[in-house]
Amino acid sequence: MSATTLPMQNSIAAVSQMSSARVWRAYATEVKYECLRALRAPAFSIPFLSLPIALYILFGVLLAGSMSHGDATVARIMFVNWSVFGVMGPGMFGFGMFVASEREQGLLTLKRALPMPEGASLLAKMVMAMLFAALVMMTLIIAALVIGHPRLTLPQYAGIALLDIVGSLPFCAIGLFIGTRASAKAAPAFANLAYLPFMHLGGLFYPLPKSVQPLEFISPAFYLDKLCLRLVGAPNMDGLAGVIGPSAHAGPVLCLAVLAGVTVLFATLAVRRLARVG
Repeated sequence: MSATTLPMQNSIAAVSQMSSARVWRAYATEVKYECLRALRAPAFSIPFLSLPIALYILFGVLLAGSMSHGDATVARIMFVNWSVFGVMGPGMFGFGMFVASEREQGLLTLKRALPMPEGASLLAKMVMAMLFAALVMMTLIIAALVIGHPRLTLPQYAGIALLDIVGSLPFCAIGLFIGTRASAKAAPAFANLAYLPFMHLGGLFYPLPKSVQPLEFISPAFYLDKLCLRLVGAPNMDGLAGVIGPSAHAGPVLCLAVLAGVTVLFATLAVRRLARVG
């Protein structure tokens, strides 16, 4: 038996002897300090909490509102599009940068040797990303109520917020995949290489040319955006018509399947990588 397997076996044995209350407390503690670390990192927290609301007010409310003369349909589309934009970043960059940094510093290896529940570190990062998504949605909803006027009901606001918060999971999985393969210095660059194409191919800000439209289906943001647009009664998913046929019920099913598939695929690849090489 090697020296490296002893700490891991001791950690597993220690966790198995813990009561369920202590296990949940260990998870909660890890989540707490992961969230505090993210909030105390200005390079991470300030851009992802302030940019969505600033850009939504500037482009989604002031500019789009003046061009559409207060059309409620345009206001709804702008709110949905910017909400999807807001929840993409925390997952991709939170996992990408933090996991890559912890791998490089040996913190992930250290946590494996500690008597803590298995997967607590990754679960804490997932909750942190979803918490940031919730904070982004809260600021966007307040701005929409005060100056955006998309004329949505409270259940619609709640539905969009829930969809976007849960819809941040595919981006968490992609960020985790990047973090398990890139160095701490390269992770932000690789995250940007995925983030920017996903953002633009998702059709969040402008209609894509017909020559580029076949590529929009590779962006998870496209599917999340269409789900939210359907929820608020905005123009339906015309972009999917050529792929799924005329059935009105195929659109949401396809979108949910793609988002779930992306999450499972990249999370599985990332976890296998962590288990194999750390």
